[in-house]
Amino acid sequence: MKSLKASEFKAKCLKLMDEVAETGEEIVITKNGIAMTKLVPYRVKPSTLFGGHKGKITSSGDIVSPIDVQWDAAG
Repeated sequence: MKSLKASEFKAKCLKLMDEVAETGEEIVITKNGIAMTKLVPYRVKPSTLFGGHKGKITSSGDIVSPIDVQWDAAG
């Protein structure tokens, strides 16, 4: 986690906001050597876990039909 003086943050605020949004790395902002606040990327929490990976996971081929491998379940 990166740490930055408040005066430096003030001078580079917009650039730092873009950097945090892009990288996801948090920045602690200090005043007189004391941590005052933390700049973190904005994340929207989903209302449900169902569909959370929609559009992120893909399958290729037929995942439903049986395969040509015999299993020995008796072991």
